[in-house]
Parts: sequence; C-alpha cells; structure tokens
Amino acid sequence: MAEYIFGIDVGGTTVKLGLFDIEGTVLDKWEIVTRKDNGGELVLPDIAESVKAKMAEKNIAADAVAGAGIGVPGPVDGNGVVHKAVNLGWGEKNVAGELSALLGGMKVMAGNDANVAALGEQWKGGGQGCDSIVMVTLGTGVGGGIIIDGKIVCGSTGAAGEIGHIHVQDGEPEACGCGNHGCLEQYASATGIVRLANRALAASDKDSVLRTGEVSAKTVFDAVKDGDVLACEIADSFGKYLGDGLACIAGVVNPDAFVIGGGVSKAGQVVLDYIEKYYTTNVFHGSRGVAFKLATLGNDAGIYGSAKMVI
Repeated sequence: MAEYIFGIDVGGTTVKLGLFDIEGTVLDKWEIVTRKDNGGELVLPDIAESVKAKMAEKNIAADAVAGAGIGVPGPVDGNGVVHKAVNLGWGEKNVAGELSALLGGMKVMAGNDANVAALGEQWKGGGQGCDSIVMVTLGTGVGGGIIIDGKIVCGSTGAAGEIGHIHVQDGEPEACGCGNHGCLEQYASATGIVRLANRALAASDKDSVLRTGEVSAKTVFDAVKDGDVLACEIADSFGKYLGDGLACIAGVVNPDAFVIGGGVSKAGQVVLDYIEKYYTTNVFHGSRGVAFKLATLGNDAGIYGSAKMVI
C-alpha cells in the first residue's frame, strides 16, 4: 500500500521538494538549485535524481510511493503539458510524462504553480475547510488560482486563474508586463500599490510620512496603521480595484472564500478590510457572504498543493 507522496514546486532560482505521508503531513522538505542551462534541459533530471536520492536515504521502496506532483511557472493543461515556461527556458513540454519516465514510471501530476499553491492553501492552509476558493497572491504581480469542489480549474490551455490580467481600467498609459494596459496587477500588486502611491503623492500636497522615504507596499500599509490620511486614500484605491475585480470573479465562480497571500498580505487584516469594503458593495447578493482569509502556508503552499494533486 502506498504511504508517501512527493510534492515539488519549481521556481526560477530553486526547486522546493517535500516528502509527505498519505494524510498530508510533511515528513521532510529540501531545495535544489534550478539549473536552467541549455533551455532548462537539466531541471527534470535534477528533480528525478533528488527524489530517488531521498527514497534511498529514507529506505522507501517504489511501490510505497503514490506519486509525485509538480508545480511549474507556466500554463499547464489537464494532460500535464506546459505550453511555455519562460523563466525555465521551456517551450511546450510534457512535464508529467517526462518526469514519470525519469522516475521509472511513477505517477506524476503537473500543474501551474499558482494553481497548485491555491490547492495547497485549500487543503492545509488558509482555505482549509472550504471546498471552493479563489487564491489571490499579491506580490510583484497579482497571481491567482481557482479551486472548485477541491479541483484545480486550469482551462483549455492551462491559463485559467490569471486574475492579475483582468482589465479594470481604461486609459492606463503604462503597459502591464503582459503587454496590455489597465490590468488588475497594475494597481493591486506590490508594484501597483507603489504606482498608486507615487501618483497620489504627485497629485496632492497633503502631508504624509510617505514623502520622507522610499515608498513600498509595506510603508503604505504601515502608514495606514498609523492613520496617515494620504496612505489611507491610497489603500482605499487599492481596495476598490481589487474588491471590484473579485466581485466580478465571484459572479462567475461563487467561491466559499478568497484566500489572500503574497508579500502584501503580510500587512494582515487591514488589507482584507479594504478589499472587502468594495467587494461587499458591488458583488451579486448570492456571493456576498464569501469569507476573506489570509494564506498561511507561505512558500510551502506549492509543495502541499503538488502533493494534493496526486491524492
């Protein structure tokens, strides 16, 4: 009977790996360097060797492993094929099939890293106890993952859940990293909050602690907590963009909860308060009772979600 699962989260700098029991308890976790030489041809072989080394170290037989899950930074379809992972140098690649072959036929499930992290939070993190969640990651960009009835919504080409690129503003002069203009992540990410702050500072002569040092998402929300009026206006603008965007998403997927993670979420409940204010005002009444929760797994969400895919 299978007793173990491997969860793998591939990043541009390191690959995080975890060994879990079948109930989802992490037994060991470690990292290896992501070697991206020659179009990332070494990434999967390095992972396979690390998994096999851990099995040897722990004296785990192949038939005791239920399988391995892997999250990668790119769109992944339901067959475990990534359609492009720019940060790894991959074009179209059958990640699940290739890693399975390298592991002697072990069952392998592959998914997009943000979707997999959402699954981890739904299983063992901030969304625990909820069947359907939308995870929103507020970092350099805005990432997302949609879990409905405990399953990842990946879409026809693996591009579902890209909530950071919902169009929320006409007439935006600056381009998003995706090439479009007026994307949600241009206002709700850490860099987006800085954009809102710099524009507010330039347009107003109000006194603010934000005029005295480097502006970041952290300094904005620290100033909010101290009652800085201009910082509160910036946070309100952030909350309107994200709250309105999530109200639109709720009208499509009707989740039990929104789970908010990423660096911006470290400011805590105050972030949720600004989002929920506008969400509640504008959402369809059938989704008004959704819960807003903070993510709890941090950088381990990917390995938990990867392990859960196998189950």
